[in-house]
Amino acid sequence: KDIANSIRYAVDNGAQIINMSFGKSYSPRQKIVFEAIKYAQQNNVLLLHAAGNSNQDNDLIPVFPSKEYQKEVIENWLEIGASSPVADSSFIARFSNFGKNSIDIFAPGLRIRSTVPDNQYNLASGTSMATPVVAGAAALLYQVNPNLTPQMVKMILEFTAQPLSGYNMLEQGA
Repeated sequence: KDIANSIRYAVDNGAQIINMSFGKSYSPRQKIVFEAIKYAQQNNVLLLHAAGNSNQDNDLIPVFPSKEYQKEVIENWLEIGASSPVADSSFIARFSNFGKNSIDIFAPGLRIRSTVPDNQYNLASGTSMATPVVAGAAALLYQVNPNLTPQMVKMILEFTAQPLSGYNMLEQGA
């Protein structure tokens, strides 16, 4: 209920992008959350969700909330995994969830400098660090062209991401 209410609140208060750096393996109120997600889609809001930090295949073990509910798919959703700074077999951060079909894009999520209480900074890692990186890129795209739809922003981000040639995340033991 809190997730559904927070999505609706953000939409009703003019958000164009919602960073959802949270998730869990079970959702007793999926329908209520999915209705809020559809509400965001109907209001042209881009939803960015952290894939999770369990080093698991989200194609096999889903994380909630998700872009799909009872075979209905939300088109303004990006599922974000965390990458390391190395473009080799360790490209996917060791903790990041992965999935050929469920993860849309990977972004830096290892040792990211971030704010912490008492006006301090610390290094943090996780898909919750990677997702705001993508949110920032999306915001820059909207700044350049405010007429873009969430689906266009999603497409631009996916098609301009640097593919890692010859890398198969399932064969690398991610």
